[in-house]
Amino acid sequence: MAEKQICPISGLKKVLLATDGSEYSEAALREAMNLARACSSQLSVISVIEVNPEYATLAPQIVEKKEEETRQLLESVQECAAREGIACETIVHEGDEPYEYIVEEAAKRGVDMIVMGRHGRRGLKRLLMGSVTAKVIGHAPCSVLVVKA
Repeated sequence: MAEKQICPISGLKKVLLATDGSEYSEAALREAMNLARACSSQLSVISVIEVNPEYATLAPQIVEKKEEETRQLLESVQECAAREGIACETIVHEGDEPYEYIVEEAAKRGVDMIVMGRHGRRGLKRLLMGSVTAKVIGHAPCSVLVVKA
């Protein structure tokens, strides 16, 4: 007999998982699925394909390949959620500032929590490149759970 899970956060009706398909996102995926299952939450999964207009113009075939990979990733997540009995919808955006799309979708959908991984960048590299996770934390209209890989 399976052990009944208890929801650790009351009122967690909607969860938004932000994923880029990286190894850093795998732990966040597991945690989002666990929360959604334990709390009977609706799960939305967003992935933002980072492109800038110049890149898209010069290399449209690369962008198309990235779009296809992203759609396959999200289909895989959706199938996994279905096997777990979790209601799941997927969202894809293209743009050069992923955090904006994540925050926008969280607000639009009225989510209670964003779940995402964190990249292992530190020091100067983090300052120069910026951090999607840090920007989401700073702009999110809800709680953000950052899951370490």
